[in-house]
Amino acid sequence: MIRTRGDVEDALAFERVIEQYSGADWLVNEIRHYFKRTLKRLDVTSRSLIALIEPGSCFAGALLELALACDRQYMLDGPRESTSDNSDNSDSSDNEEDEPAQIVLSASNFGTFPMANGLSRLGSRFHGDDDSLAKPRSEIGRRIEAREALELGLVTDALDDIDWDDETRITLEERASLSPDALTGMEANLRFVGPETMESRIFARLSAWQNWIFVRANASGPEGALRRYGTGRRADFDRDRV
Repeated sequence: MIRTRGDVEDALAFERVIEQYSGADWLVNEIRHYFKRTLKRLDVTSRSLIALIEPGSCFAGALLELALACDRQYMLDGPRESTSDNSDNSDSSDNEEDEPAQIVLSASNFGTFPMANGLSRLGSRFHGDDDSLAKPRSEIGRRIEAREALELGLVTDALDDIDWDDETRITLEERASLSPDALTGMEANLRFVGPETMESRIFARLSAWQNWIFVRANASGPEGALRRYGTGRRADFDRDRV
């Protein structure tokens, strides 16, 4: 699960400083390249990635790339309802959580941090659909709440407070019930659409299918899924090896 916590304006202000001094300061250049490499490492992870966008999150600009790198994004529609357990202990420092969850797009979401296939994460998300990609581009700098984010195709689902805890719990339990390696090949295919580069061939294809799946104990080991397929016996997965 990927979560953020902080002020949206602070995240955007930091990004503006990085943008202002890009190319002029060696430290700024190193920060940009380091963040780009970090996101690329996230893209090629063998784990299923789920972003939870809640009140108090700061998925804005460059930090929104963390959510876009995930396989699924769930966004809370509306504010969190106060419960009897914490209503008497509320603190003024938590005022940002009284507002609905919001995301903010910036120019950095449209190519500053490319994936291994050379596309932005939004470019991969809307590959072959220029009209759908143009819509979020026109919303740069504006705070977008859950229902609109869903309409723009930026999140997988927008859940209200009544369903939030149960739906996210079921999602995680459902994924955890499968083999740790069960979805890695499919997720790699969905993450890396469009053009192939040498980088994507090695890290998105070869790593996913050869290293994560066919030679893994959960698949080809003596108690793996491939060995026990058709026998009527359940595979015994090693959940410490991912």
